[in-house]
Amino acid sequence: MNDNDCLFCRIVAGEIPAETVRVTERTVAFRDINAQAPLHVLVVPKDHYADAAALAAGDPAASAELVTTAAAVAAAEGYDDYRLVLNTGAGAGQTVFHTHLHVLAGRPLSWPPG
Repeated sequence: MNDNDCLFCRIVAGEIPAETVRVTERTVAFRDINAQAPLHVLVVPKDHYADAAALAAGDPAASAELVTTAAAVAAAEGYDDYRLVLNTGAGAGQTVFHTHLHVLAGRPLSWPPG
């Protein structure tokens, strides 16, 4: 269920290079090229789902695996405190319409974000 025009599907397929930090049965984690913190990794499902709600409805196990992969990435990088961000829809800041979970750590992360 991949989209040939999707940037993240192409990264998952190995067609576009990325600095991959973890691969699981259902996910791929790679460093964000526009990092907003010392640790800024994107965790994506291998299969294409437009947003977090679509992933949760279509593959709940992959939805859960995004979070467990994110936790493993943070721990491997030495962070106990980290932020997880899922943007759903253009109005919320989603620019690539393939579900992706941002893992951020290593700097003060104020609330609300922005």
